[in-house]
Amino acid sequence: MALTKRIFEGKTLGILTGGGDTPALNASIEAIKSRASVLGYKVYGIRKGWKGLLGDGDIVDLSLQPYDGSYGGTALRSSRTNPFGVSDNSRVAEIMRNLKRYKIDVLVTIGGDDTNGAAKKLYEQEGIPVIGFPKTIDNDLKTKTIHNYNGQLIEGVVCPGFPSAAKGVAEFTNRLATTAESHSRIIVLEVMGRDAGWLTGAAMMGGAEVSLIPEIPITKEKKEEFFDKVSEAYQRSKKHYLIVAVSEGTRWYQEKLDKVDVVYASSEVDEYGHPRFGGISGVIASEIEKKVGIQARAQNVGYYARSGECRNYDKKFVGVLADKVVDLLLREDYGRMPVMSKLSTFQEIEEYHMDTIDMGKIGNQPLPFEYFDKKEFHFNESYIDFLSYFIEKPKSIRFDYNFPQVKPMF
Repeated sequence: MALTKRIFEGKTLGILTGGGDTPALNASIEAIKSRASVLGYKVYGIRKGWKGLLGDGDIVDLSLQPYDGSYGGTALRSSRTNPFGVSDNSRVAEIMRNLKRYKIDVLVTIGGDDTNGAAKKLYEQEGIPVIGFPKTIDNDLKTKTIHNYNGQLIEGVVCPGFPSAAKGVAEFTNRLATTAESHSRIIVLEVMGRDAGWLTGAAMMGGAEVSLIPEIPITKEKKEEFFDKVSEAYQRSKKHYLIVAVSEGTRWYQEKLDKVDVVYASSEVDEYGHPRFGGISGVIASEIEKKVGIQARAQNVGYYARSGECRNYDKKFVGVLADKVVDLLLREDYGRMPVMSKLSTFQEIEEYHMDTIDMGKIGNQPLPFEYFDKKEFHFNESYIDFLSYFIEKPKSIRFDYNFPQVKPMF
């Protein structure tokens, strides 16, 4: 017998995006919105993350609106507002009041460990029906994604936004070759990723030969090994230039402070207690030039990695993850988040390779040491294999020449 109305007709689902933006956020919103609408939900967008549920609220109706999921970033905007960022819990009270005022029955939070961790806490303490949705270009959420590399099972991570950002970093790095070659320089390329080196590895796809990641502290002794490796790689290069990729969260021995620490762009912290990193590439470039005697310059990928359109892999990926959201909604199984359980190529992104995990067990996943050779300061073939599931090595346009040297006549 046919149903007289859709399953969740009369119910409202709210979507918010919190934390840093990625190229896959609008695609995620579009995918969730479309599937929720099929189930009968009215779909609201909550603007500026958790901030949109404070005060009088900042809510928009997405239900009968077209939505461009190919456009990068988030049309709902974002913020790093923490629902538990004040000691008197007044924000929690405001959020609960607005969820009731706007008659939001289910909340889908698109974010990383901070955003989804706060959502899980609200679910446990206040009973808010929430479903998490992963996002981060840092790719450091513990999604328990298994990478089978020649029979070796490695616990990896794949989060929406990372494939698009990784492709951008590889392309950006590839373009630097011409300017580095022109001046016979070493370019130290700084890559986003906070405390994890996942995204820095994408620079290797673009031609970087040496790398530093946050997972391996560069002590006073380790610095000397690094300088030797840089000099060796530069001299070995046919055209005498080198690109060194460093994570923004690289922990570097600083002589003036006599300690290993990250370089901070600002001493201020956000509402989740995170300081802003930035500037490590300039520090390392300066020290390379002094120590190795080769001209070095700093370059920061910066927000380029987050910017631009959602790439094809991410577009398909978020669609299948949104299918798992439908499953959770139908079973009213809240407090969980969809993830990829088995590393899959574009052609293999299907529901049977997806799973869900408890939002309270997300946590952060550093780059596994199976992916990095700390003696060579280089990502292993296993990591290149990992990246090859969703990006290709950029096509390099190289000027191959071997000009004959002209000698003076006398």
